[in-house]
Amino acid sequence: MTWTLDGIAEHESIIRHSVFRTLAAPVEDEAGAMAFLAEVSVADATHNCWAFRIGERYRVSDDGEPSGTAGRPILSAIEGQDFDGVMVVVTRWFGGVKLGAGGLVRAYGGAAAACLREAAKTERIERTRIGFHCPFHIFAEVEAKLPGWQVETLSCEFDAEGAEMVLAVPLVAREDVVVWLRDLTRGQKPIRALDEE
Repeated sequence: MTWTLDGIAEHESIIRHSVFRTLAAPVEDEAGAMAFLAEVSVADATHNCWAFRIGERYRVSDDGEPSGTAGRPILSAIEGQDFDGVMVVVTRWFGGVKLGAGGLVRAYGGAAAACLREAAKTERIERTRIGFHCPFHIFAEVEAKLPGWQVETLSCEFDAEGAEMVLAVPLVAREDVVVWLRDLTRGQKPIRALDEE
């Protein structure tokens, strides 16, 4: 099961006099992750370390900490809790006591993990888009049945005979939805896989 955040999450911890403030946010793409970083980075902080994961794409930054002691542990916290579409920024204000490489890994990874553990989250459902023309006489039945499969209606444009619909269907329910729609329309209305066109 993969998760994403409902909104921005925040956590603060103090480790040997250093303050670690963690901010995490749901992001759709790398541009969104970089925009969030620009928004929450603190110029006068000692370090603004970060990591994001969006599908198979990820990036990390140690922002001046020894290599591998900040960005990678943050990414490990994201992956360890099965998050996707998430950017985590851990800002550190140095408190005068050096933590060493192992201490930094534990501090950054622990701060990110605590923030994600406490955050409000939603199951991330992978979807694919399908399109079809729904005749008026079955429209109410279609509208009533689709939420049971967690199908989202992305667009619905009416014409003289019914509605041209674009649906976001969870991948796990795709075959069931397509078969049901085909049976309901007796195969007279083509169902298009829009993400394969």
